[in-house]
Amino acid sequence: MRIHCKLLASLLCLGGILVLYLFLGNAEDPPARGTPKPHDLAPTGHGRALPLTPGHFKPVREHQPQKDPSLKKKKRRRGEIKANWPSVRDQELKKRPPIAEEWMHLAVVTCGDRLEETVTMLKSAILFSRKCIKFHIFAEDSLKPEFERKFKEWPSAASRKYQYKIYPITFSVGNAEEWKKLFKPCAAQRLFLSMILKDVDSLLYVDTDVLFLRPLDDIWAFLHQFNDTQLAAMAPEHEIPKIGWYSRFARHPFYGTTGLNSGVMLMNLTRIRMTQFKNNMIPAGLTWEEMLHPLYQKYKNYITWGDQDLLNIIFYFNPENLYVFPCQWNYRPDHCMYGSNCKTAEDEGVSILHGNRGVYHDDKQPAFKAFYEVIRDYPFDGNLYQSMYYPLQTKFLESVHTLCGRIPQVFLKQIEKTMKKLYERRVIVHAGPHSQD
Repeated sequence: MRIHCKLLASLLCLGGILVLYLFLGNAEDPPARGTPKPHDLAPTGHGRALPLTPGHFKPVREHQPQKDPSLKKKKRRRGEIKANWPSVRDQELKKRPPIAEEWMHLAVVTCGDRLEETVTMLKSAILFSRKCIKFHIFAEDSLKPEFERKFKEWPSAASRKYQYKIYPITFSVGNAEEWKKLFKPCAAQRLFLSMILKDVDSLLYVDTDVLFLRPLDDIWAFLHQFNDTQLAAMAPEHEIPKIGWYSRFARHPFYGTTGLNSGVMLMNLTRIRMTQFKNNMIPAGLTWEEMLHPLYQKYKNYITWGDQDLLNIIFYFNPENLYVFPCQWNYRPDHCMYGSNCKTAEDEGVSILHGNRGVYHDDKQPAFKAFYEVIRDYPFDGNLYQSMYYPLQTKFLESVHTLCGRIPQVFLKQIEKTMKKLYERRVIVHAGPHSQD
C-alpha cells in the first residue's frame, strides 16, 4: 500500500512539471516570419532536420499515389512563360531594325506592249514576300500614267507592302538610240542601273516575263552569301553544254561552259561602282561606266543577245566577281522542253519562273502560260488555295501532253510550300500563342 502511494505521488509530480513546461512554452514570443517552428522540421535521413514547405502539411493517404513532381514543374514553367510572354515580345520588337532597313529593291525595264506582263510580275512579288519592296520601274513616258492607274486599282492592304518610282529611259554614255535598240526595246537599260540609282546599295533586276513563286526575300538573302569579291549573281544560260546556245554558237567570250542568263540578276550596286574591272582593251582596270561603251564598240558585230552578251563578256574576264544561282531561280522553257535538265528544280521546285520566248502569250508551253494567267487574274483578297492553287492544278491537267507539262511536281512543289507558309503566317501566327493553350 505504501509503495502504491509513492508511485501515485511520483506520477502527480511528473504531470505537474509537464503542465508547467507547456504553459511556459506557450507564453514565449512567436518565432520571426520565415523561421521554422520545431514541428515544421522533418528528418532528412542524415541526422538533421530541414524546413517543410506548406505542401507538406497536407495529409497523404497511404493508398493515394504520389504525383510526379516533374509534371508540377512543367505546369509552373508553362505558367511563367505565359505570364512573361508580352515582355519577351516587347524586347524582340525593340531589337528589330528600323523599317527603312527592311526594304528590298526590285528593278524592271518596260517598253512597248509589256505593261500587263510587268504588272503581273510585280503582283507576284507582292503576293508572297515578307518584307516591303521598293519598285524601280524604267519605262517609256507613255506608260507612266498606265502604271499609276494600275497601282491605284490595288487594295490598300497590298499598297502598304511597296513603294514605287517610275524613271525615264536614259543612257549615260554612248548613243542612246543605239543602246535602246541593242536587243529587245530598252533592255540595255539594266547595264546602267548602278549609275542611275546612286543611293541604292543592292538591287534585284528581273525581266518583265518573270514570276515569283516564293518570297523575294529568299533570293534577296543570297546577298549575304557573297564573298568579298562577288558583286552580282546570275544563273547559267543552260545546264548541258552540248545543247546550250553559247557553247555552240557564241563568237565572243562568255562565262563558264554555258554562259549566263541575265533575266534574273542580283546586284550589289555599291561594289559595282567601286570595282576596277579587268578587260582586254587596256592593261589597267576600268570602272563599270568607263568600260561599257568601249566594250560594246569592240563586240557589237559579234553579239546576238545584246546586253546579256556584254555581261557574259564582262564576267568572262572577271569570274571572281560573280555568284552563280542554281537554275531553279531562273527556270525557263529550255529547262524542260528538251527533257528535264534542272536538278535543283526537280528536288525543290521552281522558285522563279522565266517565261521567255513569249510562252505566256501562245500555246507552245501551256505549263508556263497557266502560271501567268492564274497570277494575273488572282484577286488580292482571294483564297490562295481556291483562287490560285486549284486553278493551277486544273490547267496543268490540260498540259500533261507537253514536255514541260508532264512534270507538274517540278512546277507546283515550291509554290505549294510558299502558300502553306503564307497561310501559317496569316492564320496560325496571327492567332497568337494564347490560342495554343
